[in-house]
Amino acid sequence: MTPEERANAAAVQNSQPVIEPRRHLSWPRLIGTLVVLLLIAAGIAGFRSRTHQTAAAAPTSSFAPYVDVTATPQFPFEDPAQSSSTNLVLGFVVSAPGSACEPSWGGAYSMSAAATQMDLDRRIARLRQRDGEVSVSFGGAANSELSIGCTDVAKLTAAYRSVVDRYQVDTIDLDIEGAAALAPAVVARRAQAIKALQLVERAQGRNLNVWLTLPVDPSGVTAAGLAAINEMLGAEVELSGVNAMTMDYGESAPAGQTMARVSETALTALQRQLSAAYSRQGVSLSDASVWQRIGATPMIGQNDIVSERFELSDAEDLVAFAERNHLRRLSMWSVNRDQSCGPNYANVEIVSDNCSGVTQKPQAFTKAFSRFTSVGATADTGTPSPRPTATGTASVAPDDPSTSPYPIWNPAQGYAKGTKTVWHHNVYEAKWWTQGDTPDAPVASLSDTPWTLIGPVLPGERPVATPTLKAGTYPDWNPNKAYAAGSRVMQDGVGYQAKWWTQGEPPNAIVLDPSAAPWQLITSP
Repeated sequence: MTPEERANAAAVQNSQPVIEPRRHLSWPRLIGTLVVLLLIAAGIAGFRSRTHQTAAAAPTSSFAPYVDVTATPQFPFEDPAQSSSTNLVLGFVVSAPGSACEPSWGGAYSMSAAATQMDLDRRIARLRQRDGEVSVSFGGAANSELSIGCTDVAKLTAAYRSVVDRYQVDTIDLDIEGAAALAPAVVARRAQAIKALQLVERAQGRNLNVWLTLPVDPSGVTAAGLAAINEMLGAEVELSGVNAMTMDYGESAPAGQTMARVSETALTALQRQLSAAYSRQGVSLSDASVWQRIGATPMIGQNDIVSERFELSDAEDLVAFAERNHLRRLSMWSVNRDQSCGPNYANVEIVSDNCSGVTQKPQAFTKAFSRFTSVGATADTGTPSPRPTATGTASVAPDDPSTSPYPIWNPAQGYAKGTKTVWHHNVYEAKWWTQGDTPDAPVASLSDTPWTLIGPVLPGERPVATPTLKAGTYPDWNPNKAYAAGSRVMQDGVGYQAKWWTQGEPPNAIVLDPSAAPWQLITSP
């Protein structure tokens, strides 16, 4: 709830008439009472209007770029060398294939699979160790946003809530794109579920900030987008704001104008639309208050429309516009793309998930937009939510194998590339074969250490179990038999595959250099 809304709620509460014992009223007294009640109602409405006009909170601003979580190669957003921005929007959560009410990351990873296969939970914890924070974006241009296929409002609410609770986020982003996501029934269902979710969070003493992200053109949001805004406000969802996707204008963009100039026109139109939308709900907002409910997200570099390229100069112009008008939020799609394409990328007019298509230094767009945060505070409106965060510990207590997901680092053990280990309550991954190199040893440069810090050991974790197979899946290993590359055997219920010709070397033997071992673990038959 914004400061203005809290002040208004208190005023309304204080203006309620005191209930007295019932008494018989004469006609003159009844008429007088009705007049008084009407005056009180008018006073409340007038106070509400004046509150929004004159008691606006000091403007705040923030920059939080999007991360394409499921893009390949995986982007290490938790690594300060790869992303200097510590406030990020992770996208996108959508319905799992074949299970509309089950959330997934991009239709490719369940929440638990994302934890094990992408180490997502741990990487978020690592970002929080850096005093960073994430919000989660639902929807996007691909796959199916939860509210499209999940038609039961209670189940839809539970699906949204499961994601909010798992990642302990205070802010969510609803990225609504495409005709299916903007169908009237879907729009209504989504608004009901989000309102129910906010009520649940408030009952737990937390505030959930909600952003609605919509496509725009120079005339603002489309009629369908405006209907989505109206539905949210009509359901009494407390919107933090509307985030405009200032990209891919196509034929609607005037010829000869820069991307920044077209975006400014679109945002100005959106400001008028949003002001009118609140007015229709009986809420009068000052121009400044409306601008504080607007965000902008350009697609950096080459857009999907070949003729549209958002240059670094456009970023600088958009930041200047946002500062003048005190927009609440700037973002960009995406940090994955904040680098030049390599010389082997033949046609930069074809949009890449991993590079911008323009000549730039790494993180140049991030640096240009990060200036916007310095304008004011970065906190979102509403009461801060007392959520716990999973962080590492500064304790020097020994690592406990029973509560560590991976083996404790051993200086006598050799570690192949990609091997994970635990040291000082954090998880590390080997960048190349290493032995005796302490994972957290001080180094002048990240290139000097063979280890990558993934993130802290999380509360409640247990050792990752060695995958076992059903008896008879493969023949038992025979020390007297020669095995060619690709041969599969079992030993003590665990499956192994030969990397090259071998004989007499036990698959489960402990070796200093796993890369030199002739056997590799089979994780699935």
